[in-house]
Amino acid sequence: MAVTQQLARVPAEYLAACRRSAEESPDGDHRWDPPAEDCLDLDWAPLMLERACELTRVDAGLLDALKRATDGDDDIDLHFLDTGLHAIAFFGNSAPTALGPDAVARVSALLGEIDMRAILRSVVDSGAGSELGQGFIGDPTEYLLHHFDALREFYEGAARRGLLVVLWWD
Repeated sequence: MAVTQQLARVPAEYLAACRRSAEESPDGDHRWDPPAEDCLDLDWAPLMLERACELTRVDAGLLDALKRATDGDDDIDLHFLDTGLHAIAFFGNSAPTALGPDAVARVSALLGEIDMRAILRSVVDSGAGSELGQGFIGDPTEYLLHHFDALREFYEGAARRGLLVVLWWD
């Protein structure tokens, strides 16, 4: 089973309800089940997107925004999502992280400034496509553009609705 990057956008109230459920349940069941339309599977794309930006020496602030969009922050305690039978990050992967609404809005704005098509064109034209990693064979442009556009749109929606974004690898 492949381990892929997962994101969910949720209101603070939903996260608080999951925390309460975990505390009240004898087996720690947090009842985490965000709606499918508020979930995103980025597959293996995050590290390849970051590497493309590094190879083309993208502005450090934009690269940092991309990393925060896929790594989250540890500022919000999500330990209750990562314990016992109901852990959402299986197989010993790193614990879930999150970005609060203000950070989501900042990241969303900066993701909108990244010209991923130009970045990927530069990587492919320079012959550095093999340096993106993950054993990708062929031109990764369409695969990575699809996932970057989905990420950008996901954050735009979360920012517009004032939601948190929870991230984990599963």
